[in-house]
Amino acid sequence: MVFPADDVLARDLAFAAGERLLKLRVSGQTADELRRAGDLGSQDFLAAELAAHRPHDAVLSEEAVDDPARLTADRVWIIDPLDGTREFGEEGRTDWAVHVALWERGELTAGAVALPAQDKVLSTAEPPPTPPLPAPDAPLRLVVSRSRPPEFVQRLAGELGGELVPLGSAGAKTAAVITGEVDVYVHSGGQYEWDSAAPVAVARSAGLHTSRIDGSILSYNSEQPWMPDILVCPVPLADRLLNAISAVQKRQ
Repeated sequence: MVFPADDVLARDLAFAAGERLLKLRVSGQTADELRRAGDLGSQDFLAAELAAHRPHDAVLSEEAVDDPARLTADRVWIIDPLDGTREFGEEGRTDWAVHVALWERGELTAGAVALPAQDKVLSTAEPPPTPPLPAPDAPLRLVVSRSRPPEFVQRLAGELGGELVPLGSAGAKTAAVITGEVDVYVHSGGQYEWDSAAPVAVARSAGLHTSRIDGSILSYNSEQPWMPDILVCPVPLADRLLNAISAVQKRQ
């Protein structure tokens, strides 16, 4: 068997899982049936493919029992078989994704975010161009949850004179920053490592700033795979955003 490079494998698996999800989406099932079938079907596909192509690597997935062997492994695939399960079950929504990332000895080294309903795959195999900066007089566009925008980000938008752009899954939010549709993704409500590993890997390959909201590094393959907060933005905006975040926190 010929084994593709890690970033090519991440891209191809995210794309293939997305194609399967698109077919499932027109199967006539109810929304709840679609969501269950999407999560489990995509998990089974990705797990089988990773076992075939990278049999010695560990896997951390939203849809699988956590294997503690990953904590001593040199290579761990961090996957979200269906990011944005709610949106996947809603007809016409395109803001859901498939995440496939590789962590090696403390670093994210490959990643892909498939946006199947947008006919798009962003990956480290072909790093996206760095998005343009907003015009100096334009308000910053901050992407937030469409169903529950956090109060913290609403206050941050007020501090910056920015505007909120609602969107679904975490992957779709980071992808919107990568493509320049929005300027900032900041989230303070916590999420899991599989929600951000692949998007962060791709964002870094595009030359974007990625960090915790206090400016510290994002760490993956932790014993408890919980990420308290995250900031993704163009590098020239990072200091302004971190200062504004600090100011908002001090007034809380």
